[in-house]
Amino acid sequence: MRKYYDTRAPEYDDWYLGRGLFGERERPNWEQELAALGRALASLPFAHTLDVACGTGFLTRHLPGEVVGLDQSERMLEIARERVPTAAFIEGDAFGLPFADGAFERVFTANFYGHLDQGERATFLAEAARVAPELVVCDAALRRDREREEMQERILEDGSSWQVYKRFFVAEELAAELGGGEVIFSGDWFVVVRS
Repeated sequence: MRKYYDTRAPEYDDWYLGRGLFGERERPNWEQELAALGRALASLPFAHTLDVACGTGFLTRHLPGEVVGLDQSERMLEIARERVPTAAFIEGDAFGLPFADGAFERVFTANFYGHLDQGERATFLAEAARVAPELVVCDAALRRDREREEMQERILEDGSSWQVYKRFFVAEELAAELGGGEVIFSGDWFVVVRS
């Protein structure tokens, strides 16, 4: 997975922006929902936040408060540093967060949790709880054209093909899985839960 995202870094934002290989995809109401998602994240209370698997910082820029972004891909972080110069960004592992217990008020993660298998989920949730009392998870909404879990073939602009595990969520079910919480956003494409 690390190599896939490092390779994908220069074209990662194409998914959000509907460019490149995503330019011809039909995604009804995508731009409006993406804007609403940004507003929902910006409306969270200010907090000292760790953004785990922050990628290019596309959503990091909406998080209110003092933000530290962490990602395993230095290529992703290079883009994030340019996009969000007010945040700090470090390379690191989501399954062994390089921070002291209680170092943050909130852990945020977007489009990461849905790639984790059961063991990885348990490890990540324990690490998130160790470094912050609050967790906000943003991920892909379950749609009619998707299974709840699937292996996806992802092809990059260089022609390389990657197999990626992906889960899709109903907001209330994600909240229950996280041990309870509040649905912050529930749309056709994204869900956000705070626990």
